[in-house]
Amino acid sequence: MKLRSYKINLDRLGITASTLCAIHCAALPFLITVLPMWGMGFLANEGVEITMIAVSLIIGIWSLSTAYRKQHRRIIPILVLIAGFACIAFGHFSDIGALEAILIPIGGLIIAAAHYINLRLLKSCPLGH
Repeated sequence: MKLRSYKINLDRLGITASTLCAIHCAALPFLITVLPMWGMGFLANEGVEITMIAVSLIIGIWSLSTAYRKQHRRIIPILVLIAGFACIAFGHFSDIGALEAILIPIGGLIIAAAHYINLRLLKSCPLGH
């Protein structure tokens, strides 16, 4: 009998979480009036937004720092991750509503790009890890 081992790929999980965060933040201004009618008003809650950001941050730091320390030793994915979270933080804490609607989804996509870059670096690792 053959046992299958399932390994969670944090980069793919990070790409998914960051992309969902970007979609959530981009679509929320358009859907905020109809979400309560659909029973999904909780999605407009700031706690949901902070939770999505925190989950993306935890996955990003865990995945990219592990890959950096143990495998490819390239700083580019970490710098891209920092840039993405800088966009999110600046957009979230600025008082300009239009800036928030633009910067937060862009930040989410930049974070997804950091995970994608990390995934590509892991696949091209000369040590075969």
